[in-house]
Amino acid sequence: MTSHQTAPQTMKPATAAKKLGVYLEATPAEFREGVVSRAELNALQADPPAWLQELRRDGPHPRPVVAAKLGVSIAGLARAGVTEALTTEQIEALKDESPEWLQRERATQAEVRKEGARIKKRNAERAAERP
Repeated sequence: MTSHQTAPQTMKPATAAKKLGVYLEATPAEFREGVVSRAELNALQADPPAWLQELRRDGPHPRPVVAAKLGVSIAGLARAGVTEALTTEQIEALKDESPEWLQRERATQAEVRKEGARIKKRNAERAAERP
């Protein structure tokens, strides 16, 4: 059975910004005030306009992007009191300063990844043992 879509699929600007990996408040007003169709989102991803390229390069970046660039979790950012969007320059400055909280959160993140890998390996071994 096939379904025929009569209206294009649309999303709120916040959803589109999340999918694009950009901070909504830094996007142009026309982006924030409208709705984004699936086709428009695909076009933005395929051929990003100058404003999108600049936001991705220089920021400000949303928390998930900041956390990834720093190598920590979003919760780790919150524990450190980093709640606002940061620019690439601010992120690089934090990496250079390497404050104690950043070192601690990176170590925590490394342990989480190591534990995840251990559990994945254990589960794979258990699955291989089953008849």
